[in-house]
Parts: sequence; C-alpha cells; structure tokens
Amino acid sequence: MTAGEIRKRIAQYYQEPGHEQEIRLLLHSGSYIPQFYPPEEIVPAVPEMAELPEVQKVSLPEPSVSRSLPKLYAGLLVALILAGVLAWRLSRPAPSDVFWAPFFKSPDPILFCVADQNQYSTIVLRDAADPNHRTTLNDRMVAVIIDDVSPLVNIAGMLYAHGKTIRVQGESVTSFSDLRQAPSIFIGAFDNAWTLRFTAPLRYHFANNPEMSQFWVEDRERPGSREWLLDRSQQATGTYKDFAIVTRALDPNTGRYVVVAAGIARGGTIASGEFLVDPSHMDELIRVAPKDWEHKNMEIVIETQVIDGRSGPPRIAAVYVW
Repeated sequence: MTAGEIRKRIAQYYQEPGHEQEIRLLLHSGSYIPQFYPPEEIVPAVPEMAELPEVQKVSLPEPSVSRSLPKLYAGLLVALILAGVLAWRLSRPAPSDVFWAPFFKSPDPILFCVADQNQYSTIVLRDAADPNHRTTLNDRMVAVIIDDVSPLVNIAGMLYAHGKTIRVQGESVTSFSDLRQAPSIFIGAFDNAWTLRFTAPLRYHFANNPEMSQFWVEDRERPGSREWLLDRSQQATGTYKDFAIVTRALDPNTGRYVVVAAGIARGGTIASGEFLVDPSHMDELIRVAPKDWEHKNMEIVIETQVIDGRSGPPRIAAVYVW
C-alpha cells in the first residue's frame, strides 16, 4: 500500500513543470527496486513490466549493505527504547515505598495505636511445676484482639525491614501528645476511638444506626447509600462481606502522617493490613489512583469476603485523593 502511494507521488512529481530534464526514477508495479531512465526517454508514469523499453534501460540493484542499514538502525532504536523503559522501571521506587515514604523518612519511632479491651477483671496463672494446676487472680488486664495483631505484625515487619523502630500502645492509653511525637498507625475501627476521630471529617468514614446493629462505611458524597454495610446478624454466621478503610493522610491537628487500617469487623481489619504490605495490591492501587497521588492524602475503601470467619483477599472498592 505504501509503495502504491509512492508510485502516485512520483508520477505527480514528473508531471509538474521544471522536471522535464531530470533523470526519471520509477518504482514499477510488482517491484520495490527503483529503475532510472535518462530524461529524453519517455516512459509511462507507472508502467507495467511488459511495457518497459529495452533500450537505454539501466537497472541499479540496491546493495545488500544499504538495504540492511535501515533495519539495523530500526533495531538499535527499538533496543534503546526498551533499555530506557527498563532502566526507568528499575530506577523508580516501588509503589509501596512511595505510599510509606513519609514513615520511612521520619527519624522518630512509628507509633501503633491498637484497639484494646479492659473488660477482663481476672487472669488465670498456671503452676510452673504442674501446668494443670491453675489459680485465678484479680487483675485489671488490658487485652488486644488477636485479629488486630495480624496487621500489626505484618506492618511492623515491613517497617523493620526499612530500618524503622516502633512503639505499640493501646488506644485507651494513647494521648494527643503521643500522636504529635511521631507518625501513627491506627488499627481497628469501632473499638478504636482515635480511628473514629481521625476519619470522621473525611469523605469515607464509619457510621452506624442508633441500635448499633448495622455498621457501614459512609461516603460523604452519597450519604444515603448503604453499599458498604455489615449487619451484625450476618456477621454472627461467620460468612459475610466486610469493608474497611485504608487511609494515608497528614493530620492537620498534629502535623504528622497517619495510616489507618480498620475494618468494620475483624475480617476487614485483617484484609486492610494485608493490602498495606502486599506489593501486588499496591500495584493495583497505582493503576486506579490519579497520577499525582504520591504527595497527596488518600483514602481507599476495601472489601473482602469472609467465609467461616476467615477473610479473603482485599479488593479495592473506591479511591479518593485530595
């Protein structure tokens, strides 16, 4: 098709005034090798092979080197482009490193604020010589839900791998002064007052009905929607769909960055912790986030299917960047 277009343009060229005394170059139909004729030789603009004049015809075959040079240059160009793309990919930081950059760059130990429970008034101790022998003591014990420990361990391990140190405190003993001293990570939602305070003014935040039998993630731009709702009666069956909020934002009250990993129920909290440390989930986030997300605040709504009390992989339901 390209050769046919060239033949037409050659014919138009020689039909224009001022080209009568030029050597004629023709690209005959069925051939890609140019043919040259003296200017006095009159030939059709696009002759067929059978009509070619036999006198004074000069055929100049392309040297093999000249035909291979364009291919060589094209190959080198493609190789350079591929090498540049590969070098760019290798040199740019991983999406997870970009997300956690404010924490990696902080010289202060990272504070984990974990939901705690202080409802237990007694503790059972075992005899060292006979573990079957036990005694019960009165105690004001503060406990942490084991499912909240999962994201704590995963995120702490990732921070340790980047040379960071951490502090862990229950939300009941965490003060505003503590949050001003270092970047913080809030784990847990409805049992963590700091999570509820921090997310309350954001677009995606937690909400519930007055009876506290239904809990949901609310979108401030769609206040009547109950798309991300969990009914406690459904949760009691052990098989339900849970929702979580993952947030990375600068707290205007403390001047420190905060990450939230909080589900409506335990399954959502576990899934949010998995999302924050799994490179594949971070890659998925980059595909749906705006191009300039790196230096902005962001909220992600996560959903996960819980079966027999075990949470499945996290899936992104919504992303908001500001």
